[in-house]
Amino acid sequence: MYTGRELCEKITSIYPDVGMCGVDINVDFNEREKTWMVHMLKGSHSLDHFLEVMDADRCMHGRQCLSLGLEIAQMRKNIEGEQF
Repeated sequence: MYTGRELCEKITSIYPDVGMCGVDINVDFNEREKTWMVHMLKGSHSLDHFLEVMDADRCMHGRQCLSLGLEIAQMRKNIEGEQF
């Protein structure tokens, strides 16, 4: 198993422009939902996203990061107001 910090570092290695772990992006495991919670912050805007464990596992084990990358890219667009 990996930690939220390790998953956060994986995300920022794919998208270094999303910010820094612990500052602009945080990742924690949500016990109630049994998913990873990715929290992004830009200025006064914040956005939370549930990342399925299976998608995070695939990426962390070097098999496939496409789903994770697409989700983070969409989050980034939403938080920057480019969702429309």
